[in-house]
Amino acid sequence: MEAVASHDLRIQNVLGRLEMIIDNENSRIGVDPKFDIKTSNAHKSRCLYELTMLHRDTAAGEISPSFASQTRHLRQKLKLNAQKVEAHLEAVRSVVDLLKTAAQDADADGIYTEAQFRYSDF
Repeated sequence: MEAVASHDLRIQNVLGRLEMIIDNENSRIGVDPKFDIKTSNAHKSRCLYELTMLHRDTAAGEISPSFASQTRHLRQKLKLNAQKVEAHLEAVRSVVDLLKTAAQDADADGIYTEAQFRYSDF
């Protein structure tokens, strides 16, 4: 029984840490320019890996029913997180496209290019 309680406590700790990471990311992504999404993602991945390892050797009936509610709640937060991350990535893509277009426009500022001065075409 002590092993089950210890296992449940480990799962509860990882779920709590994962929820804290997701809440932090959801509140800061797109708002805090200093937010390190790469580090946050690494922390999320680590928690998900730990959960996978904790559940790997556990039969479905051995998982405490108290985690079902917490897991459903966490899934909703992960769904919102996925939407925020996708919106963030789309914004990054848009900025990259704007910068690429600006760089191309600057190169085509009406001045002849090196290729136009080559004599090999004559």
